[in-house]
Amino acid sequence: MLYGGVAVAAALAGAGAAWWKFQPHAVKEASPGAGAADPAAQASAAQSFWNVSFDTPDGKKLSMSSFRGKLLLVNFWATWCPPCVEELPLLDYFYQENKDKNLQVVGLAVDQPSAVRTWLQTKPLNFPVGMAGLAGTELSKSLGNVAGSLPFSVVFGASGQLLHRKIGKVSPEDLALWAQLK
Repeated sequence: MLYGGVAVAAALAGAGAAWWKFQPHAVKEASPGAGAADPAAQASAAQSFWNVSFDTPDGKKLSMSSFRGKLLLVNFWATWCPPCVEELPLLDYFYQENKDKNLQVVGLAVDQPSAVRTWLQTKPLNFPVGMAGLAGTELSKSLGNVAGSLPFSVVFGASGQLLHRKIGKVSPEDLALWAQLK
């Protein structure tokens, strides 16, 4: 009976930890020296983010600095990631509903350019997509995605600060919350 109780407690703790991991989290202060969770390192990464450019699927440049001054939702995704592909229609709808409200969505594909181009031919998106490739994994890690998991979303405020981040699929509730940020 004791082993059964311990097993149930461990299962509940694991389920609680998994639930917490996939909830959206506001960016908050952490202990200095915590590596990728170090607030100074994340603030530096957030500032550096605005200096980055990516190629688009059609070969043009997509400069992150062009979105400064807007609320910016950046979604890291890949064609081989089922939850990523599942959430893209929701993100596209959200973008179309809010694009006139000083809100921008950008998808950063952590994938092979040819796979992204092929995928977008059958399922086009209305928001801009940048070809981040493997460098996108490192960028997402610098923004607080320590494991490099996909999908991963971050929200930047109009003044450029990192406001929110989420590992896992976004929900309509996440998007409603983020749409109210400044």
